[in-house]
Amino acid sequence: MLLQEEVTVRDLRNNLRVAVVQAEPALFDQKTCLEKALKKIEECAENGAELVVFPELYIPGYPFGMNFGFATGCRNAPGREDWKRYYDNSLLSDGPEIGQLCDAAKKHGIYLSMGYSERDRVTGTLYNSNVMIDPEGRRMNHRKLKPTGSERLVWGDANRDYFPVMDTPWGPMGCLICWESYMPLARVALYEQGISLYISANTNDNPEWQDTIRHIAIEGHCYFINADLLITKASYPKDLNEIHALDDRPDILCRGGSCIIDPFGHLVSECIWDEEAVIYADLDMQKVPASKMEHDVCGHYARPDVLRFDFDR
Repeated sequence: MLLQEEVTVRDLRNNLRVAVVQAEPALFDQKTCLEKALKKIEECAENGAELVVFPELYIPGYPFGMNFGFATGCRNAPGREDWKRYYDNSLLSDGPEIGQLCDAAKKHGIYLSMGYSERDRVTGTLYNSNVMIDPEGRRMNHRKLKPTGSERLVWGDANRDYFPVMDTPWGPMGCLICWESYMPLARVALYEQGISLYISANTNDNPEWQDTIRHIAIEGHCYFINADLLITKASYPKDLNEIHALDDRPDILCRGGSCIIDPFGHLVSECIWDEEAVIYADLDMQKVPASKMEHDVCGHYARPDVLRFDFDR
């Protein structure tokens, strides 16, 4: 097991062992998701992981294929019941469940990234969020800027926690959630902060995404950590009002495709499809500065006299 004392003594700046957890959530069940996550974190730490990354909305799962009774101009009561059930299983950003994740990061001396559905303590609005936690249990929260498509019926637009970047022994680490990575200026907001580690918590198993992640790794000259969910019909509770919305869908609703890409756009891990897996990779962090010799998008390859950028920190 990796202890905090070892983290502080060793020179980890040149090498980083990452674990990407491609796991199937127990949808609408925060308790089971959290229990599984804590077991996976322990497993990853025992295998030497120094950074453990989970997918988008791992707690309490991404409700793929559901519409919660929404149609243009109307809703229905059974859909509202399903939504309330999801709401009840969403987490407060400072609640006891996040506290347990912070405790696990401290116990194992690791950095941790977790996607979850966040419930605002004051307004009750849900946000598609991701939390990064350091080995001291300190955390940074990120809310998805713009939920995609009908996600907007479930989660609100971020109203804070836009582009947090966490300092690590291997350089700055930031996160964008799923299709936020298709927002060029959102990517630049991370590049401007000098990230070495670009975490993408997502539910995006289409083949085009595999091209996108290589482009971003080259563009930002950073490691792209692609953490995707496995979702099957078995992930859902059978007593949902809207369970029959899945009848015509395949048994596997999201195939995964998790992997890690280096700053030159090359795979440094296997890419896993259609099954649960923990992907381990040992990253040579010296590739990050080396890759910027001829292209540094916010440095010597920029033209601030012609192109200017600013964002809300």
